Amino acid sequence: MSKIKVALIGVGNCASAMVQGVYHYRNIEKEEDAVGLRHLSLGGYHPRDIEFVSAFDVEARKVGKDLSETVFSPPNNTLKFADIPRLDVPVLKGPVLDGVGEFLKNVVKIDTSPDADVAQKLRESGAEIVVNLLPSGATEASRWYAEEALKAGCAFVNAAPAFIASDAAWTKRYEDAGLPVVGDDLVDQVGATILHKVLLKMLVDRGVRVTETYQLDVGGGTESLNTLERAREAKRIVKTRSVETALPYKASVVAGSTDYVDFLENRRDSYFWVKGFYFGGVPMQLDIRLNTVDAPNAGSVMFDVIRGTRIALDRGVAGSLLSISAYAFKHPPQMLPLETAEKWFEEFIRGKRQR
Repeated sequence: MSKIKVALIGVGNCASAMVQGVYHYRNIEKEEDAVGLRHLSLGGYHPRDIEFVSAFDVEARKVGKDLSETVFSPPNNTLKFADIPRLDVPVLKGPVLDGVGEFLKNVVKIDTSPDADVAQKLRESGAEIVVNLLPSGATEASRWYAEEALKAGCAFVNAAPAFIASDAAWTKRYEDAGLPVVGDDLVDQVGATILHKVLLKMLVDRGVRVTETYQLDVGGGTESLNTLERAREAKRIVKTRSVETALPYKASVVAGSTDYVDFLENRRDSYFWVKGFYFGGVPMQLDIRLNTVDAPNAGSVMFDVIRGTRIALDRGVAGSLLSISAYAFKHPPQMLPLETAEKWFEEFIRGKRQR
């Protein structure tokens, strides 16, 4: 298979995990050996087929350096689990816009060099897919990069909680350009939202009547700090609506980030509480705590998204890709039950018409 040429917007912890993941899995040939991946091969594409050809950031300790070095540069603080050779992909300066909030100004050192011509650099790199990894709250910057991707003739993957793939106007523009767009707000592989939904569905399927439930997150790292300042309420709305799709009836549901603890670094603690009634109207309550490292949680799902988007490009499918968006994102153009989203994604990969 030909290479999938990807440009990264934001070289933070998630980008670090993704780049490391390509090299961690590159020599694995058997599905049973691909620990941590849902699909070693997807539509004929292997993780080693993903090639990072361009990257943009605003951090002075990253701009101008090779991508292989910047994924480990401060303030990145996620785990190192793979060695990366020199990639000959310099990290270019992008515009700051609203990408750095007040809480991050003491953490992020803004590079003072001139902004690159992003659309031109994307064209020069041969990028096919632009992956937006900007932090929560960077709505203006996310939309600006979506515009540059359009100019450059690239598909756009929006991992940030800015509404682009779920916005009808943006969808129409990408459809008119003959390009795919997917998003918004990536779901983690073993994240709080997906675990909460699966847990609630299991209880409902077992006949439990859920009446109240919450899921709250505490994390370290720049994304958690940024969410606390600028996107806590927006993230809560998105996550709550996503979790509500697991219940076939109305209940009291709250889901979202609540606080930042610096010494957690790139770790996250998620707390789940469920109240309901089972046989005979007898009450039950459930308490669970989940601890994860944030950045690698994006890897498996994002590898599926990138390969699925390339498959759409191969087939000439344009506009908002509902099957991929509902499978992998918290705020797709249409909220679907988990089992429906999974089924539609697998059907799309096998060649059925995009829904």
